[in-house]
Amino acid sequence: MSDASVSFGLIIIGDEILSGKRADKHLPKVIELLQARGLQLAHADYVGDDPQRITATLARAFASGGVVFSCGGIGATPDDHTRLCAARALGVDLALHPQAELLIRERMQDVAREQGVPYVPDRPDNMHRLNMGVFPVGAQIIPNPYNKIPGFSCASPGGRGAVHFVPGFPVMAWPMIEWVLDTHYAGLFRRNAWCEQSVIVYGAMEATLTPLMEAIEARHAGVKVFSLPSVDHPQHGRHIELGVKGGPDLTPPAYAALLEGLGQLGAKLGPELVRNG
Repeated sequence: MSDASVSFGLIIIGDEILSGKRADKHLPKVIELLQARGLQLAHADYVGDDPQRITATLARAFASGGVVFSCGGIGATPDDHTRLCAARALGVDLALHPQAELLIRERMQDVAREQGVPYVPDRPDNMHRLNMGVFPVGAQIIPNPYNKIPGFSCASPGGRGAVHFVPGFPVMAWPMIEWVLDTHYAGLFRRNAWCEQSVIVYGAMEATLTPLMEAIEARHAGVKVFSLPSVDHPQHGRHIELGVKGGPDLTPPAYAALLEGLGQLGAKLGPELVRNG
């Protein structure tokens, strides 16, 4: 895949997140992993353990034609619905993936050796563990460096985009997401492809700054102007972070025009910030 316009999304599945029993750590980490490769997250969804809702969310993800990571719900307990919901969203059957079966059996043998007990492949609990390798037909595996239990990837209908399914545990999910990015999407990496410059503006109202923001975007194609107000910042108090972002060649002249406009407005300015990705 080489189309730099491909969007990246994230789905986080689990009642434990929505109930507050666990705090989500995936969103900031996925943003970090993408930004390190010059990519940005376009959208994110949180979904509880409701099969109908998960299926609908995954159907939208497949239909988007983008690249979406789904975290959670691929275990083998009754509240793990993601594998079945993915199959329903695609309109395909579930089947034990041969390579996943081998990896899961390897893991079971490893555990037996660690515990000093014989490996009994047909023992009911071991047979149940094989459910973690039951994926939608046509899925490809995602290696799990932590415990060998793989995730899986399913291409979107028509071949544009895919949804990549990883466990909810960060220690497993994050290296698996990195592997997917580096293995399948290296052609999309755009390191040093964007620049963001901003300044802290004290005492101004967004309504007052809006005409300037609109003028900057109109005169500088390919650049976005952003405004991030804060009312209780521990260092700057009430302020607006006003800035521009875009390609490294486009951003500096737009930012210079922004500073000039703020000077004409008599704005009180604080520290300036620069971010690259």
